[in-house]
Order: sequence, then C-alpha cells, then structure tokens
Amino acid sequence: MGALYGERRKGLLRHLLRHKSGATVEELVLALGITRTAVRQHLAALMHDGLVATGAERASGGRPGRLYALTEKGREIFPRRYSWFARLLVEAMTQEHGAAGLRTRFGRIAAAVVAQLPQRAPATASRREKVAALSELMDQLGYDARKVKDVGGAPTIEADNCVFHELAMRNNAICQFDLALMRSYTGSKVELHECMARGGHVCRFRFLPPA
Repeated sequence: MGALYGERRKGLLRHLLRHKSGATVEELVLALGITRTAVRQHLAALMHDGLVATGAERASGGRPGRLYALTEKGREIFPRRYSWFARLLVEAMTQEHGAAGLRTRFGRIAAAVVAQLPQRAPATASRREKVAALSELMDQLGYDARKVKDVGGAPTIEADNCVFHELAMRNNAICQFDLALMRSYTGSKVELHECMARGGHVCRFRFLPPA
C-alpha cells in the first residue's frame, strides 16, 4: 500500500479499517487533522479506485452525516500473510508425514476440491475435452492458462501465472497439489514438462493416458 498512496491517504484508509461501520467527513477531518476539502478530495480519489464507498447516514443531534466505508477491494490492499501461513502448513505436514505422505494428502485435498466444483466435464467426455475444460477452469482461477499444441502427441496446457509461485519457490512439493488437481479432474496421468518455480518460462503440463 505504501508504494501506491501518500501518508494522508494511507491514514484515511487505516481509520476506515478500524471503524468498520464507516466514518463521516467531519470524523475524518478530526482524525487526520486536515481540511474538509482535502478529505473530500482523498475520498473522491479512493472511491474512483473502488476502495471506498458511501454507506448509510449516521443520525446525530444536527444534520445526519454520510458514512464512508472501505469496500472489499479496499480491505484487500492491507497486507495478508496467506503465503506465509500456507508455507507453515506445508512445512508442518512434510515434517509430520514426509514427502510421500504430503503427496497423498495433496491428492485427497485435490479430489475434494474437484468434487465441489460447480462445473465439470461430463464423465463420458474424452481426455482432450476434459483437458480443454480444465484449461478454462485454470484460467478462471488466475493461472492465465490455455490449451496449446500437443507435446509428444499429448494434450498440453501452458500457464503463465503460477498462483502458488512464492510458495513453490520455497518448496517444490507444492506443485504436487496442481498435479493432483489435474489428475483428479481429467483422470489422466499428468507430466510437469516445464515449471516456472524451477527456472522455466511457463508451467507446461502434458496429459497422458492413465498408467
């Protein structure tokens, strides 16, 4: 957040983070020690960026005050330590179950995730049809994925964005979750042909007949 917003604007966002129901212009003037005009200018910019929205009016002894509150997008600009927490979980699972046990658990988690997906390729679909459906799903999940020309005669997906990249750079075992998810979705044997966490330009997956 620091690289995007000045100190006044960061202060305004923090104040709204601490006051979940919102704050009026007058309350922000008192909290930040700046003029009403400055507060309104900051609010206008933050609303334009989708970080702040107007809410209900707060009743008072005088004229009701319009509340301004953070949007979901506004709350997300504050640091979240998802990768750190996920790394701790993976490390703990590895220590407790070993590398083989970790792969087994990833397989179970991936199967449960696939079972909960609202849209899946029909069981009667061909391997190529399932791979095509998977590429669309991965793209929706943020992998920037697409089905590309076969590699060695096998249907192939390339992804330009690894959604677990930071975690995978620390522990390549995290790639096993992706592979387990793809195996469960397509019923295919999945080969990681190229991997960004291992120095590749893309993550490339080949889908082979099950062993």
